[in-house]
Amino acid sequence: MERPGRLNGMRHIAFTMPNLEECERFYTDIMGMELLRRAHKDLVYLTCGNDNLSLGRSDLPASGVQSLDHFGFIVDSKEELEQWFLYLKSKGVTMLDRPHDHGDGARSFHITDPAGNVIQPIYHPDISGQRFSKP
Repeated sequence: MERPGRLNGMRHIAFTMPNLEECERFYTDIMGMELLRRAHKDLVYLTCGNDNLSLGRSDLPASGVQSLDHFGFIVDSKEELEQWFLYLKSKGVTMLDRPHDHGDGARSFHITDPAGNVIQPIYHPDISGQRFSKP
């Protein structure tokens, strides 16, 4: 099976932290990100307009060690997401779940790379289809 079209960037990253509210204030008040969506009390999505930062509450205390949950590659359509799912499955990539819809219109699935890092191919209506041009 041939690889689907080119991915549209690695513009989604998800961290977990015990001090979610404090981190949300840091990223919005100090770093200037905007609230994109509050999924529930333990999960918030922020943006600079062309990306997606997920902050989720962790039960583990802050330790100074970075807590990366996963990172995501943007695709431009739900159809392309399905093509990526079939392609990666045909290549024997470890699949953690199947494509599924999110409450905000996004659709995604999760895989692991050979080192065990979790990757989320994702269609996200707020940023899919955006293109960057050289300055």
